[in-house]
Amino acid sequence: MENKAIKKVQEGLLAAGFSPGEIDGIWGRRSISALKGFQKSQKLESNGILDEGTLKKLAPFSKSDVKLNAPFVPWLMEAKRLMNTREVPGKGNNPKILDWSKGLDVAYKGDDVPWCGLFVGHCIASSLPEEPLPSNILTARAWLKAGIPITPREGAIMVFWRRARNSWEGHVGFYAGQDGDSFLILGGNQSNSVNYAWIPSARLLGARWPQSAQPLMADARILTVHKNDEFLSIGEASMK
Repeated sequence: MENKAIKKVQEGLLAAGFSPGEIDGIWGRRSISALKGFQKSQKLESNGILDEGTLKKLAPFSKSDVKLNAPFVPWLMEAKRLMNTREVPGKGNNPKILDWSKGLDVAYKGDDVPWCGLFVGHCIASSLPEEPLPSNILTARAWLKAGIPITPREGAIMVFWRRARNSWEGHVGFYAGQDGDSFLILGGNQSNSVNYAWIPSARLLGARWPQSAQPLMADARILTVHKNDEFLSIGEASMK
């Protein structure tokens, strides 16, 4: 969903008497809380999920219909918003990455420590505040215990092995598409930044879906994306 659509939703919630905080086009905890309040007032399931039924009830307050250009996958929206976030080379740290660990109450020394799991944890927790997280979100393979199993599709949490299938090393990110024998993954710590990278499908250990977002599973898409020169390399930077 585009930011302007989120802004319309936030404006509608505010007009209905449920403040989402700043009207900034970012779907965060205050927007979710406001949506739950609105849903309850309209005798809808108060789940914080922006579905078609909720949008119809919200339309009179938004003064116009809010059109979803894609299925509502809020954690993937947050991941896209953070595109090009990059770790700081050397002794410095990107304060944004450190803030993710503080928000999750996770001990994290600095962005030289692999942060693919931290990125996934931030995106899930900030958009699905009631979703249980794995006990050690920094370890990629811990995400195999998150949520429920699913066939890979848009927004799925994708866990891969690294170096060897039976090793402890791995990588985790979000499904953004597929082409032949590879998945296109939107993730953190890919060439030291948040970006898209192709990873061979043979390395997939499992795909998971947030348990609290089960109503969104049916609309999630399986996307065919053709490789081009931008995505030919798999930029894995010490992914764990």
